[in-house]
Amino acid sequence: IKHKGIKPMIRTALVVGALVLGVGAVMAQQDLVKQNQDTMKANAKNLGGMIAMVKGEKPYDQATVTAALAQLDETAKKLPTMFPDSIKGMNPGGDYEVSAKIWDDKAGFKTRIDSFAKIVTEAKTKITDLDTLKATAPAIGKECGNCHETFRIKKG
Repeated sequence: IKHKGIKPMIRTALVVGALVLGVGAVMAQQDLVKQNQDTMKANAKNLGGMIAMVKGEKPYDQATVTAALAQLDETAKKLPTMFPDSIKGMNPGGDYEVSAKIWDDKAGFKTRIDSFAKIVTEAKTKITDLDTLKATAPAIGKECGNCHETFRIKKG
């Protein structure tokens, strides 16, 4: 018995399979965008905790500083791979979006990453008390701000 519907069924199965793969890829990209957003929120929380100590709003706590610097160091290591071409143009909700300059000026972005990584690495050995925190934490914040100034866009 000859089936006239086999070729259309195969074609339909291929199209459905491609759509499923495409949806899966978009979901993976959205997950990466969300992970990036969560990483940046963790950076802000940890740097904010150290700045609160600098301002005298919280008592100095070396364990908190060490944990904050470890998280910032982890971000520095992840940054080179956090913004692949596949997520260009995808932006999370919230007040900020990623600037296309991350992809258009890869050398400039790498320079910012390297500078951030260097200052965080140095801070891990420099910060041992409130005085060294006061001398070092603002420089970390400045590095964050320098990158955000070029590679992040405030919405609205």
